[in-house]
Amino acid sequence: MRKRRLIKQQDDQNPLSVLTNLFDVAMVFAVALMVALVAHYNMTEMFSKEDFTMIKNPGKENMEIITKEGEKITKYKPSEDQSGKGKKGKRVGAAYQLENGEIIYVPE
Repeated sequence: MRKRRLIKQQDDQNPLSVLTNLFDVAMVFAVALMVALVAHYNMTEMFSKEDFTMIKNPGKENMEIITKEGEKITKYKPSEDQSGKGKKGKRVGAAYQLENGEIIYVPE
């Protein structure tokens, strides 16, 4: 009488083989989350070829100017001495934008 031995596959004996599948799932989830955040915050301009300038929080203390020129993205945040607080001055004129997009400055 011969005894038969059951041959187990190598995958069943390796407890780390499950981690490779979890890594793949995590990568797919991370990419999907990044795409969802870009779509939600309307940041699709960052991936276009066009140049643009975006102003966050205009007129407030935490205002930021983000400019994209070609592949270069620059972020400008005015310092406290440039924000205009504590400075005195006077109005020197007004600027008007026409229907065709032209801007005209009118001194007072």
